[in-house]
Amino acid sequence: MTSLAARAGSVAKSLAEASSDLLVQPTVRLGVTGLARSGKTVFTTGLIHQLTGLHPLPALRASQEGRLRRARLVPQPDDDVPRFPFEEHFEALTAERRWPRSTDRISQLRLAVDYERKAGWRSGPASLMVDIVDYPGEWLLDLALIEQTYEGWSRETIAGAQRPGRAAMAAPWLDALRRLDPAQALDEVVAERASDGFKTYLAAVRAGPEAVATTPPGRFLMPGDLAGSPALTFAPLALAGEPAPDSLGGLMERRFEAYKARIVVPFFREHFQRIDRQIVLVDVLAAVDAGAAALAELEEALDRVLMSLRVGRNSVLSRLFAPRADKILFAATKADHLHHASHDRLDALLRLLVARSMRRTEAAGARVGTVALASVRATRETLVHEGADTLRAVAGTPEAGEAIAGEVFDGRTEAAIFPGELPERPEAVLEGAVPPGSLRFPRFRPPPVSRDALGRPGRLPQIRLDRALQFLIGDRLA
Repeated sequence: MTSLAARAGSVAKSLAEASSDLLVQPTVRLGVTGLARSGKTVFTTGLIHQLTGLHPLPALRASQEGRLRRARLVPQPDDDVPRFPFEEHFEALTAERRWPRSTDRISQLRLAVDYERKAGWRSGPASLMVDIVDYPGEWLLDLALIEQTYEGWSRETIAGAQRPGRAAMAAPWLDALRRLDPAQALDEVVAERASDGFKTYLAAVRAGPEAVATTPPGRFLMPGDLAGSPALTFAPLALAGEPAPDSLGGLMERRFEAYKARIVVPFFREHFQRIDRQIVLVDVLAAVDAGAAALAELEEALDRVLMSLRVGRNSVLSRLFAPRADKILFAATKADHLHHASHDRLDALLRLLVARSMRRTEAAGARVGTVALASVRATRETLVHEGADTLRAVAGTPEAGEAIAGEVFDGRTEAAIFPGELPERPEAVLEGAVPPGSLRFPRFRPPPVSRDALGRPGRLPQIRLDRALQFLIGDRLA
């Protein structure tokens, strides 16, 4: 009965939102997510800054044609979701030249975009509400757990930890796992110790060369106010059959199911299934620099992302009763770390990584796109002369402590850096054509921004953020 009531409530909410969109106020719900350190917060901040400032966005047709009148922040529709702190993040970027803190929870903002419709019977002033929902990518990958059993998840997670690229990081946890008997009597202290060891392994994966990948449960490394709760105190076990309810294995299985029922399913029902358009941000360059194994891990993670998404072409009935995301954009971030001559190669590499998933998703009726972008451009392009060679480089201010070839930067001095080049053929990267560590990608500080006579900051530079906006909402501004 509880499940049926929850499902009815979800349908009622979708029905109310779709009815409002179709009959009263056009609205698009844009999901923003990405894997670890991909720049989700910077993307959302940059998007709001560009639109509310009415800065030129040539690839966004409504802007290029002069039809955007204004965009402003208005109260968000969901009062139980934290507000995305745009002002705080924008201040960090412009006044402190500091990258804002990473996304560790769901947040939301609503933009009211006023524009002129194109000539025709619908011409004239109009308004589109854009609800931006920002959430960690780890939560998205958790959706795959809904269909998994505890035994299946345990088997898959243990096998993944034994792969060559992870075995060393997983060794302490796997060693402790061998000493655990799932059939032993349940013991809270033993369960907590097992869970802590598993979380230490997950943290090591996140900090290691495969940081682009994620292993669920996603809330284990960003628990928030759920820290220490039983639903977050479990770990995989090597089961040999169905565990007894009063055993350690039974306790772990019960908590795994509680995690799905109380954390994953509510996120899907209350937020995720209501998303109309989705952008997934990916730090492809970090994976390239980590080597072919990290790229293979990234390809697998992206495939799981698309399998988790509720996608397809929407009809009037589907929008009322089973809304789906009809456009998915994968974006390779930090394109400003490369010379523009390699941007198309970065895009091609991302497209190769999601090619299999794109075919499956497009068969369901959804559109999938890729783009290489920089939500906030931290560098400019320059040339470096090295003997008889002229290298295409980027110049910016590396953060304090960043080091290249033995030179440690102080966070104030600008430097011109040749980052290297991506191969023309994207398959070559997967074949190991770029040795790990051969590229130079220091972390640059945000760019300096001039201020007017009233102290208001000017425009933050970007690369192809306007192209991303055209793909995601351009058709709704026609």
